Amino acid sequence: MEAPSLSTSTDSLRHVTELLREHPLIDGHNDLPWAARQLVGYDFDRLEISGDTSDRTHTDLPRLAAGMVGGQFWSVFVPCGLPGGQAVTATLEQIDCVRAMVRRYPDQLALATTADEVERIFAGGRIASLMGAEGGHSIDCSLGTLRMLYALGVRYMTLTHNDNTPWADSATDEPVNHGLSAFGEEVVREMNRLGMLVDLSHVSADTMRHALGVTRAPVIFSHSSARAICSAPRNVPDDVLETLAGNGGVCMAVFVPSFVSQANWEWRQAGTDAARTAGVNTHDYEATHEFLATWEKSHPKPAVTLDDVVAHLEHIREVAGIDHLGIGGDYDGCDGLPVGLEDVRGYPRLFAALADRGWSDDDLAKVAGRNVLRALRGAEATAADLRDREQPSTVRFSAAAGS
Repeated sequence: MEAPSLSTSTDSLRHVTELLREHPLIDGHNDLPWAARQLVGYDFDRLEISGDTSDRTHTDLPRLAAGMVGGQFWSVFVPCGLPGGQAVTATLEQIDCVRAMVRRYPDQLALATTADEVERIFAGGRIASLMGAEGGHSIDCSLGTLRMLYALGVRYMTLTHNDNTPWADSATDEPVNHGLSAFGEEVVREMNRLGMLVDLSHVSADTMRHALGVTRAPVIFSHSSARAICSAPRNVPDDVLETLAGNGGVCMAVFVPSFVSQANWEWRQAGTDAARTAGVNTHDYEATHEFLATWEKSHPKPAVTLDDVVAHLEHIREVAGIDHLGIGGDYDGCDGLPVGLEDVRGYPRLFAALADRGWSDDDLAKVAGRNVLRALRGAEATAADLRDREQPSTVRFSAAAGS
C-alpha cells in the first residue's frame, strides 16, 4: 500500500471544502466545556470564543467555521476522582456550560437532540451542538440520574473514563467485572430505552464485547482508533471493529498522538513509568502531565502527523467497513495534536488527504457525518419501539452485591 502523504493538492482541498458545505461534518468529541471551566470558570467574557482563542484552546467559533464543522458533540466530561454526588453536580454544570454557549452565540450554534435537528440546524448555517457525558461515574450508579441527563439533552454516555465504574471496567484500570456487571447491563438497556447512544471509548475490550452483546441499538466509539495500528488499550481491537457491521455502530477516529502513533504511545508509557518511579500518582492527570512536561526535555516526544491518523482511518475502513467510520478529534482534551491537525481548522486537510488517496465523495460524506447520524437514528428508532413495551427501569445499584 502506498504511504500517505502529508501534502494535499489544492484541488482536493477546494473540492472537500465544497463537499462539507453540503454534508455536515460531525465530530464526536470536543472538551471545550472542560477547558472553559478550568481556564475561566465558565466566564465567556474572559474566553470570548467568537474571536481568536488559539493562545488557550484548540477551539473557537471562527476556527470551527474554517474547519467546516457542521455538528459537534460537546463532551460534558468530569474527572473520575470526584466523589459520586460531586461528579453529578459537575456534570450538570458542564451541561449548563454548553447551554450557555448556545444562548450566547445563537447565530452560530444551536442545541440538537435528534438527527433531524442536526440536519435542520446545519441547513440553516449553524453548528448543531449535541452533548455526550464522558464516563459513567457521572450518574453515580443511578438510572434516575441517567434519565435526567437524557432529559437535559445528553445523547451519549461513555460507560467509563480512565477508571472503572462499579459496574463497568475501563481500558486503563485493573479488571473487576471483566466487562459489565448485572447493573452495567441494565445501564445499557436503559440507555437503549431512552435513545442515548452507548459510547464504548475508554472501556476495556471485555466491556466493549459485553456491551455489544447486550445492546439493542447501534453503539459508537466517540473518540477511539485502531489497536492494530497503535496498541494503546484505549483503541479498538479488530474483532470488535468487525462486529460493528452487524450492530450498525460507528468508530470515530481520534487524533490524540499517544493513541495514534505506536512510538508516541511507547514514549508516554515510558514517561508514566518514570513518573510512577518518582512517586507521582499516575491516576492524577494534572500531576502526571506536569511530570511529563519536564521529562520531555530530556526525552523528546516522537513526532506524529496527519498521515498517522489517515493510517487508522484506512484500517478501520478495511476491517469495519466504510459505513462504520467517523471522526472524534478530542480537541481541548489533550496536550498536543498531530502536525496538520493542530486545531479544529484541520478537518478539511484530513478529508483532502483521503480524497487524494482515492476515497469517493460518498465515502467522505459517510465519514464526515452520515454514519453517525444513521447510528443516532438507529438509537432513536430502538427507543421508540422499546418505550411502547418497557417501563423505566427501577433497578438500583447494590454495592454489597457488587451489581
